[in-house]
Amino acid sequence: MYAVSSPTEATRRPVEPAETATANRTWWDGEATAYYVEHGAFLGDTDFVWGPERLREEDAHLLGDPAGQLVLEIGAGSGQCSRWLAAHGATVVATDLSAGMVATGVAVNDAVDDSARVPFAQCDGRSLPFADASFDAVFTAYGVVPFVADSDAVMAEAARVLRPGGRFVFSTTHPVRWAFPDDPGQGGLTARHSYFDREPYVEQDAQGRATYVEHHRTLGDRVREVTAAGLVLVDLVEPEWPVGHDEPWGGWSPLRGRIIPGTAVFVCRKPS
Repeated sequence: MYAVSSPTEATRRPVEPAETATANRTWWDGEATAYYVEHGAFLGDTDFVWGPERLREEDAHLLGDPAGQLVLEIGAGSGQCSRWLAAHGATVVATDLSAGMVATGVAVNDAVDDSARVPFAQCDGRSLPFADASFDAVFTAYGVVPFVADSDAVMAEAARVLRPGGRFVFSTTHPVRWAFPDDPGQGGLTARHSYFDREPYVEQDAQGRATYVEHHRTLGDRVREVTAAGLVLVDLVEPEWPVGHDEPWGGWSPLRGRIIPGTAVFVCRKPS
């Protein structure tokens, strides 16, 4: 999982979309400042990495040349990816469900060059407040996709606001990771769960109310979500852990990353 708190109880159980949205919005509101303090140096304020393996957009070019593009980021967090795109000539709107994350992003804006500052909007990635065919590209780097029960709605909304020929690119926890414990050491190399078990990971309080939720889909599920939204999958990138990168992130680590994939990046296109 991309973010791990200290739960009262961790379990796997069915969770409806509304409960998921309420839990995760509240969790990220409460954790926004601490998350930035802990991970801000790794992520940078004007850098664009697709995941813990440090695959950079500067090297991967999954969104194409940013210059002149109108781009939407969903689940932007503090907005570092959006700022990198803006600094390279794109016009970008950064969005997030969490008011805490939006406030953090706005505060970080004040510390960067004018050319990298981006506007923020608080909204749900399953119901975007933008007109049809508004953007040349839409993306999310470990944003909304694993944190909603109905990720098919995210795909549909991304496709709706994309212009014909535009790209939707999203990174998320590689589905294979779901079968393994969230352990960066040897314990994380032995599968403990069924890859096909789609019950979400839930942290809940003493009253059984969800406080944090992540949802799992198989690779096949993701492909079907993409195609059902009318998008074409043009690439599936599985970053290898690079030599010389020795900084673990939660369950991600050099040990695990050189044996099993930790991140999947889906590169999709809206037909012209």
